Amino acid sequence: MKFSFLIVMLLTYGFGQAQDIEINASKKAKINNIISLFKQKNFDAISAIINYPLKRENPIPAIKNPKEFKQRSHEIFDQTLLNLIAGSKTEQWTEVGWRGIMLDNGTVWIDSDEGKITAINYQSPFEKKLKQTLIQQQKDYVHSSLKQFKNPVYTIRTEKYLIRVDELVNGKYRYASWKIGNKENAQPDIILNNGKLEFGGSGGNHVITFTNRNYTYKIYRNIIAEKNAPDITLDVEKDNQKILSQRGALIAN
Repeated sequence: MKFSFLIVMLLTYGFGQAQDIEINASKKAKINNIISLFKQKNFDAISAIINYPLKRENPIPAIKNPKEFKQRSHEIFDQTLLNLIAGSKTEQWTEVGWRGIMLDNGTVWIDSDEGKITAINYQSPFEKKLKQTLIQQQKDYVHSSLKQFKNPVYTIRTEKYLIRVDELVNGKYRYASWKIGNKENAQPDIILNNGKLEFGGSGGNHVITFTNRNYTYKIYRNIIAEKNAPDITLDVEKDNQKILSQRGALIAN
């Protein structure tokens, strides 16, 4: 399973159970406003209707604010995507419950209330090339034991650990960790190569589980959670008994 454009999976997972909602006149007006702005290529105005940070595929950095959006908009919106949005009709936009309103099968998402763009699930040739460049930079930097991977997934900082999770070419996931204070080019304290990804419900929350003899390491990604929930929760179990639980913050995209 390719761990790319995670946001696509988060927003489309469970569509088989979801029912489309009829879009009312107010929401159609917001959609038509977006279409109009893209027809005009008015990126000053478009920058004001983005819900920041606008995530890009890891390891491409998220776009954090309107100024950065205007500097980088050409990276995302090539002519193909511009034509798709500008040429769309309201009938191509579908409201899917709490997820918001999507264009076609989720190429673009806006929130149902304010009509702000929340996700762009499209990768231009520029971004595809940039992604490979950034991945190679990571491979050049990390410790020699970690240079072989398909896609970077997460870099996490907990109270005591720096953790890196990568997708491998065989579809499994790799866990590497260091004590806080070390860097990713140092020899990891632990490397586990047998991680499996599982989703919990249709909200996008998921866990990647790694085993090491009688120890189990679980990386929980908290997408839909309470207001103060951490990005990540790390749980470690020994003989099925939890011996460690730490809050984690994402320090990569």
